[in-house]
Amino acid sequence: MGTDHSQIYEIHTHASGPEGSLPLTREMLLNSPSGDLFGLSQNVGMGWKPTRLGGKQFLLLSTQGGIRKDDGTPVALGYHTGHWEIGLLMEEAANEIADNGGLPFAGYVSDPCDGRSQGTTGMFDSLPYRNDAAIVFRRLVRSLPTRRGVIGVATCDKGLPAMMMALAGIHDLPCIIVPGGVTLPPTNGEDAGKIQTIGARYSNGELSLEDAADLGCRACATPGGGCQFLGTAATAQVVAEALGMTIPHAALSPSGQPIWKEMSRQSARAMMAMEAKGIKMKDILTESAIRNAMAVHAAFGGSTNLLLHIPAIAHAAGLPVPTVQDWIKINKAVPRLVSVLPNGPDYHPTVRVFLAGGVPEVMLHLRRLGVLDVDVMTVTGEKLSTVLDWWETSERRQALKKLLLDADGVEADDVIMTPEQSKRRGLTSTVTFPMGNLAPEGSVIKSTAIDASVVGEDGVYRHRGQAKVYTSEREAIFAIKSGGVVAGDIMVLIGRGPSGTGMEETYQLTSALKHLPFGKYVSLITDARFSGVSTGACIGHVGPEALAGGPIGKLRNGDTIDIVVNRDTLEGSVHFIGHGDDLVSPEEGALILQARDPHPDLAPDAKLPDDTRLWAALQAVSGGTWRGSIYDVERIVTALEAGKKSLGW
Repeated sequence: MGTDHSQIYEIHTHASGPEGSLPLTREMLLNSPSGDLFGLSQNVGMGWKPTRLGGKQFLLLSTQGGIRKDDGTPVALGYHTGHWEIGLLMEEAANEIADNGGLPFAGYVSDPCDGRSQGTTGMFDSLPYRNDAAIVFRRLVRSLPTRRGVIGVATCDKGLPAMMMALAGIHDLPCIIVPGGVTLPPTNGEDAGKIQTIGARYSNGELSLEDAADLGCRACATPGGGCQFLGTAATAQVVAEALGMTIPHAALSPSGQPIWKEMSRQSARAMMAMEAKGIKMKDILTESAIRNAMAVHAAFGGSTNLLLHIPAIAHAAGLPVPTVQDWIKINKAVPRLVSVLPNGPDYHPTVRVFLAGGVPEVMLHLRRLGVLDVDVMTVTGEKLSTVLDWWETSERRQALKKLLLDADGVEADDVIMTPEQSKRRGLTSTVTFPMGNLAPEGSVIKSTAIDASVVGEDGVYRHRGQAKVYTSEREAIFAIKSGGVVAGDIMVLIGRGPSGTGMEETYQLTSALKHLPFGKYVSLITDARFSGVSTGACIGHVGPEALAGGPIGKLRNGDTIDIVVNRDTLEGSVHFIGHGDDLVSPEEGALILQARDPHPDLAPDAKLPDDTRLWAALQAVSGGTWRGSIYDVERIVTALEAGKKSLGW
């Protein structure tokens, strides 16, 4: 409805103000900061009753986006479903605090959607956003000096990692994460990961225009929550719980449903209990908690993007940053136990993982394997061992497993498997870190997700082929859609790391290869990163990146590349071995690349924003992607001081 124009000039110039009086004391007026006193005036000015100002103050932060009516209809859309409904979680938590005599505050820093920005210049801001949002969240926490604790409500690819980084840096307050949950899959249709390939499938004659339009309409079957697959959004929820930052069985809850809302109320109660007991964030986030999260990540087969986020969380917490060797050690010790989209072997949506027991169910198996430190503290105020003992005999565990069987006809043990069952079904550990003359600093491949039909009986994926080199994602996806890429090719996408694009996510390439018939016979190598839903023989995070002098930036069309990935031993290599049929050893190949000029088309993207250029420079000084693309203030200040001295300043 529009404005009644007969009333627009009925303007008031004063008002009586709230009734009542502030609960001031002589001591407060003599000794309290003026900000604390004025804050009381602000509080009643916003409608809070003066008689209720004495409660403890707690801050709720969220990534909420869009404007949603009470009946759920949109006034203005958010960027994605993940942050569309989390205002309901904020309301539940706030009401719980108020019902217990507390005073809730709320602040918001919304977040982008990696799915929406795929293949666009919007992707140039995706990973840099994470650091900036974490800074703003922390500034908001510090800007409310009277808060006694912080609840972070978030989900999705960058919003939840940003929130975890932010709260990890708030060492001396109790903090808790409320994950935003997941959306449901359509009853008949495709999940939100597969649906992102409709363009590539249509171009290759695999899908009609009518089917693309119909399937696309139904892919996000419910309006809230992160996508239905174990991508970055869902993996980040899993990691938050594995770190001890959430209440038990919080990750992957179905958005909008009563069990999801109750999780937020329970989280608020846990926050208030933490404050009463003096439990702080630094008591939760320890080196052992980080190792536990890495182990759970491996057991789930989680997104390789968490190799950027877990180190960043560790750094924010003031803990040692995990190294590549740490990741290798944990992945060798921890089998993958979860059968879920996009990894398989059965493509269960994430809500089934929740019903099968979610994170605590997986942790029960890992405890039996002896790969968890169960003496760590959690936000429940109890050690992990106590939490897992409760879960093992809980009514909730049995009720939800029965619901999964009754509703979907799926046995919980087929979704979350024992280590023995996992081995029988051929599941392998999650990630491998190939080294070689094309990746002297390393690279990453979700080796467990390589199509089993192209892996040898010895568990080794081998691909020797000629390179097709691209310097933009647009060129690469056009080649896939137009027949420029065929079975046997090795696609190489260069200049798309932090310095070139902000380390864009190239899911439209990897998803197209996954869902096209010839795709499993094509490998991809890039200094960019992949979406958490990516699968296949896709090697990313290649270091050094091309624009930092990495040898990958010197490849040409027709160069011969040799890829070997052992999914059992988690060892791998990626080497340039000559041009065409003129082959050389990896050592000779390294010398040839060293003498070559960079690819003539290699350059930062012309549309790269200055904001992202600054982020790229700061994260490079801080150790680059292998330290989580963080801002290490000490390293940055040291570099600036050295630069000033060299300039004679």
